[in-house]
Amino acid sequence: MIQISEAAQTHFRKLIERESAPGLGVRLSARDPGTPRADVRLEFAGSEDLTGDEWAIDCEGFTLWLDAPSVPFLDGAEIDYTAMATGGQLQIRAPKIKGVAPADGASIVERVRWTIEQDINPQLAQHKGHVSLQEVTADGVVLLRFGGGCHGCGMADVTLKQGIEKTLMEKVAGVIAVRDATDHDTGNAPFIPRGAGSESGASPLGAA
Repeated sequence: MIQISEAAQTHFRKLIERESAPGLGVRLSARDPGTPRADVRLEFAGSEDLTGDEWAIDCEGFTLWLDAPSVPFLDGAEIDYTAMATGGQLQIRAPKIKGVAPADGASIVERVRWTIEQDINPQLAQHKGHVSLQEVTADGVVLLRFGGGCHGCGMADVTLKQGIEKTLMEKVAGVIAVRDATDHDTGNAPFIPRGAGSESGASPLGAA
């Protein structure tokens, strides 16, 4: 599952020895997995730091712990260390960390989630906003909740109809409409206050 080179193991052993903490290991996890902003996190971990569901990889002199929810995204990862005159460089390659596009036979829910994370949320993030999937009804209606700068934004309706709905209907077969399930009155940091949206020239997917 995870390939960790001898050079990387030697590097970790040296770091752990400096800490002088018996039982100390290394934990690898994925942050924001399945999204374009996904990244890996590597940190020391003692028994008190573990939740109990980690996957363990026994290395010489220490254990590499894999964060359980991150395992599918770290499958096939490679950890290597290259010594250089200035010190050295640790390299982690995780080809699945940003997710794998749903197969042809995947459910409409999987395909909608993929499109939201890969195509829609990266654009909304430009204005500190995002959407999350609440439900896909049996007849293909997608219900979304806006968050961040999109929660309570005056351009949310425009973003939904001219940007998000258009994107989902074009890219996900079976989607017939997109509805907003957000209580926008509870938004406390909208990118554009409600009532001011009609005065903005922002683009549909970049406004809310």
